[in-house]
Amino acid sequence: MTNHWVDIKNANIIVVMGGNSAEAHPVGFRWVIEAKTRNKAKLIVIDPRFTRTASVADHYAPIRTGTDITFLSGVIRYLLETGKYNKEYTLAYTNAALLVNPDFQFSEGLFSGYDEATRKYDKATWSYQLDEKGFARRDATLQDPRCVLNLLKAHVARYTPEMVERICGTPKETFLMVCEHLAGTAAPDRTTSFLYALGWTQHSIGSQNIRTMAMVQLLLGNMGMAGGGVNALRGHSNIQGLTDIGLLSTSLPGYLTLPSEKEADLAAHLAKNTSKPLADGQMNYWQNYPKFFVSLMKSFWGDNASSGNNWGYDWLPKWDKGYDVLQYFEMMNQGKVNGYICQGFNPVASFPNKNKIVASLSRLKFLVIIDPLVTDTSTFWKNHGEQNDVKTEQIQTEVFRLPTTCFAEEDGAIINSGRWLQWHWKGADAPGEAIADVEILAGIFAKLKALYAKEGGAYPEPIMKLAWAYANPMAPKPEELAKEMNGKALADLADPKEPGKFLARKGELLPGFALLQADGSTSSGCWIFTGSWTQAGNQMARRDNTDTGFGNTPAWAWAWPANRRILYNRASARPDGTPWDPARQLIKWNGEKWVGIDVPDYKLDEPPGSAMAPFIMQAEGLGRLFALDKMAEGPFPEHYEPFESPIGTNPLHPKVVSNPAARVFKGDLADMGKADAFPYAATTYRLTEHFHYWTKNVRLNAILQPEQFVEIGEALAKEKGINHGDMVKVSSKRGYIKAKAVVTKRIKPLTVDGKTVHHVGIPIHWGYEGVAKKGFIANTLTPFVGDANTQTPEFKSFLVNVEKL
Repeated sequence: MTNHWVDIKNANIIVVMGGNSAEAHPVGFRWVIEAKTRNKAKLIVIDPRFTRTASVADHYAPIRTGTDITFLSGVIRYLLETGKYNKEYTLAYTNAALLVNPDFQFSEGLFSGYDEATRKYDKATWSYQLDEKGFARRDATLQDPRCVLNLLKAHVARYTPEMVERICGTPKETFLMVCEHLAGTAAPDRTTSFLYALGWTQHSIGSQNIRTMAMVQLLLGNMGMAGGGVNALRGHSNIQGLTDIGLLSTSLPGYLTLPSEKEADLAAHLAKNTSKPLADGQMNYWQNYPKFFVSLMKSFWGDNASSGNNWGYDWLPKWDKGYDVLQYFEMMNQGKVNGYICQGFNPVASFPNKNKIVASLSRLKFLVIIDPLVTDTSTFWKNHGEQNDVKTEQIQTEVFRLPTTCFAEEDGAIINSGRWLQWHWKGADAPGEAIADVEILAGIFAKLKALYAKEGGAYPEPIMKLAWAYANPMAPKPEELAKEMNGKALADLADPKEPGKFLARKGELLPGFALLQADGSTSSGCWIFTGSWTQAGNQMARRDNTDTGFGNTPAWAWAWPANRRILYNRASARPDGTPWDPARQLIKWNGEKWVGIDVPDYKLDEPPGSAMAPFIMQAEGLGRLFALDKMAEGPFPEHYEPFESPIGTNPLHPKVVSNPAARVFKGDLADMGKADAFPYAATTYRLTEHFHYWTKNVRLNAILQPEQFVEIGEALAKEKGINHGDMVKVSSKRGYIKAKAVVTKRIKPLTVDGKTVHHVGIPIHWGYEGVAKKGFIANTLTPFVGDANTQTPEFKSFLVNVEKL
């Protein structure tokens, strides 16, 4: 979230799209209700189903799953064509006026530089025109046809209300009503808050879904504002923390980048990742990448990392390709993986094409399960009847189960959707033989290190040189790990402005990431967490709920970065430093520095009128309507059909139907279904009463939602002769599930490109383990393809057939 949960109450319009917050985030949804009751906010829900969130909405707009970019691009067209956008904000704070490379083009569904053989783009033309100093050229009059705004206008011109209705199935008048409501928040004193969740990310164009919405918010002037922003509602209490500390295959903690094989030495890696400004006078915070990176290396390898060995750069693994879950299980399926450590995950139920996942696990020599529960994955080798029909005697995989604690049985920090690090204390000791994950991993590390010391190995240095300075090496304490993440001074840090004064003394915990250095004098396990545990104590454990304004509680826990609660808040003030809306002032210029109720997301003493711009994580300091080379499929969003499309064509460009840059493996492409055999659009979702696979083990939750079901609309039920409560078989090209039919008014047929499209809703929570009534794995049905940028699987749009049993 750019903002935070409580800030939702400050919005005038709330759009829930790509999520169902009343169902999946019922506690946080209180702030939506508060906005409606106290702020008279209007709630708009855009979803294929009439959800629990829609039931309390002011307006509901139906939409075909997988077509969000069309809807939002239509909104952008409406704002630009009618002139109902925040022109002053757009000109000052976005790259609307910057000039794009004259060789950049878009034609028939493809941007310039596409290579069909590799399904990848050469992005050289996705760039700005540069002057003799290397800065982006600008046309403040917005007359040049190559400026970003004019190229955007031309790009979205095809997304007329008629085209939105044709592709999305959303009635034209409903779409225009949404546009009008959104346009009303282009005014300085009104804001829209967009809330989304996995309904946007789990598509083959998921990242572009989110980016298109961010573009709408930039045009409306809602980024950095109280009650505005782009707000991802996390489905797990600590999924935010997972990405923050780099648990993705090509990431390092703090959103640093794991080097690739092409970056042979440290200089090459730093050159690639240390951004240079694209505007004169602009601070680009990624200019500090070397400080963050070297401090991380010192955290990893301590005194063993020095300037003489490039801070241990050679000890870091280098990737040749991304090892996301789809890539890894494809390799496993090909017999290229011997062992798999599965920690806190249930791949059989969580990854697409369950039958491929089971077949892949069957080719392993060993599988290690680290989990508090008996998961479906831990017994994948058992024949559970029709739900998991395997030949156990043919599976040679050895499975080791290591029972661990759950979050309620250990101390530590959990990071919520709003980026708040909140320290929690355990509520009970672990049962039986269960021990904490960190103890399990420490034990594995200690054994590996002992084996390397005794037997040697091909490359022992990364293990043997690793820093491990914990009081009990076999059981590092959460407090020790938290302090390591924060970072400390490894030498006295002198104040360059005042001789004889020190910003931090050797051994002290650092108060903020601004003190991190590239000379090896600081360490930090995650630079964005620096400041969370300082010499003043554990900032994450604070519980002062004093409201300094607009629901801002800076003394409750700690938010990264720098305890900043609303990102890009410099944009909440005009270029001259006065707030756009004095009634919701976050920061302002007082003549000497920036002050306010939040930590300014800006250089404190940088005066208004300087060349520095508010989006300081970008090289040009501006919000990007044109994304340069950061997105796999294009610098502008474009509608591409799901890989399994109920209409089978793309009305905008028939030659390019689905995402041309999405990676898809040959065997999986052959497993994609067509609408003639699988005519219905399916989507998966969660229920309030269940939480992934955990609650299958809780009797009360099993009673609340006792039996697996699927939702179908009344029109489809009548067509198929299905009554409420009938057992049905739902099939895709990859397999089938059986469940009770819930016949509902919540799903209506849509007219899409002249065809009737029915949706089928499939909850995800059942399986063959737990105390709940046994059911089928929903991901038996889903396709093995993901977003082109993140490889997040396309769980939200695929094709099925439905038969009465």
